[in-house]
Amino acid sequence: MTRHDLLDRWRIYLEQSRRRSPHTVRAYCSAAQRLLEYFDLSEWRDVATLPPLQLRNLLASRRSDGIGNVSAARELSALKGFIRFAREQSGMSDAAGPRIRGPRIKKGLPRPVTPDDASNLADMVRDDAKEDWIGARDRAVLLLMYGAGVRIAEALSLKGADHPLGEVLTVTGKGNKQRVVPVLPIVRDGIADYVAKCPWAIKPDTALFLGAKGGPLSPGMVRKAMARARIALGLPATATPHALRHSFATHLLGAGVDLRSLQELLGHASLGSTQIYTKVDAATMLETYRKAHPRGSD
Repeated sequence: MTRHDLLDRWRIYLEQSRRRSPHTVRAYCSAAQRLLEYFDLSEWRDVATLPPLQLRNLLASRRSDGIGNVSAARELSALKGFIRFAREQSGMSDAAGPRIRGPRIKKGLPRPVTPDDASNLADMVRDDAKEDWIGARDRAVLLLMYGAGVRIAEALSLKGADHPLGEVLTVTGKGNKQRVVPVLPIVRDGIADYVAKCPWAIKPDTALFLGAKGGPLSPGMVRKAMARARIALGLPATATPHALRHSFATHLLGAGVDLRSLQELLGHASLGSTQIYTKVDAATMLETYRKAHPRGSD
């Protein structure tokens, strides 16, 4: 077997079995290729039994090339997945792979979750899940929260009858108040991917998002999955599931959505609750100005 054979099988697995995006497939295959070339490997068994120290050496080499903490964390996730796959291909009973912590990140000031961070979080919860369908489920929940600005309880209250989702979704919020929110194609695709992979029967009158044993998914499981992803990506402790809703609001306000429309999308009872986002947006713009303007730090 050649390196090309290993990479080709890895690519097919990512595309067909895991249904990764083209961007993710390219990134994960590039990481696998670097590993194979760095250690001159061409057999699944050699990849599967790679000592953790060797993997750390490769990551140290990548850091010396100048990649940042977030990129290093994503590369580590890709390499762990590749080694898990190699262990499965080798017929090893323990497919868990090496346990190596990602880079330590110095905590900074709380900041909104950027669109890239939200996408990376969704991909990370999928990549780090023990089972493919659970990863697809957690990714779908995070995409729904960020893409539609719904609360975690609102997302988990959806029923099987709500699937397949259309361009809009009726959500029941606090005080049983209903509102209509838009559903982006990436959110619809993410939920459809989860439903297709879910091993449990999703019935019209039961929860859409199910737990590992087939019951309704609990908010705690979503928080734990996002916490692991947040730590792996080096994001601040403020990057919680609820922060995705805040980021949804902040980004829409920055794009020119008026407060009244934003109030309706968020389901706030009063405009006063929505006005806090004008302060958040102003703080974000000030931070951007200070970083970009040549006299911004004066």
